[in-house]
Amino acid sequence: MDQNQEFAVAQMRRSIHQLGGDTQGFGEPTLMRFLIARSMDPAKAAKMFVQWQTWRKSFVPNGRILESEIQDELNFEKIGLQGSSRNGYPIVIVRGGKHYPSKDQLQFKKFVVYLLDTAIESGFRGKETGKEKIVAILDLQEVCLKNIDARGLITGFQFLQ
Repeated sequence: MDQNQEFAVAQMRRSIHQLGGDTQGFGEPTLMRFLIARSMDPAKAAKMFVQWQTWRKSFVPNGRILESEIQDELNFEKIGLQGSSRNGYPIVIVRGGKHYPSKDQLQFKKFVVYLLDTAIESGFRGKETGKEKIVAILDLQEVCLKNIDARGLITGFQFLQ
């Protein structure tokens, strides 16, 4: 990390604390990810980080979505982790033919968060990199109209942001 990046991270930390957030447990790689998302503007990155922290605390109060909270979604077996790519990124297989629009949108949102958290954690290997990536393979075999879920796609892309 160069001096400009170190300075931006330090400014961002100060801004986060002024906004009532906390950076404990988050290293420079994670803070850099927010800075990059906000064009290296520490104030905007800090605001985004605090909003994310607030959302995360309310949506995932125990720090993790429990399988018991999303059992209906897990029963479809539409997503699976399949090891790592050559570059060490987790591989996720999405079986489109096993997906059906959810009647419980809150459970589906929790399922997406659970999936992303599980996939990212499998690629961490105990160290924070700030470049958490996932390789996703979409299997469209046996997909038909009943599997199309515009709301589910929108939800997935919102969480990826």
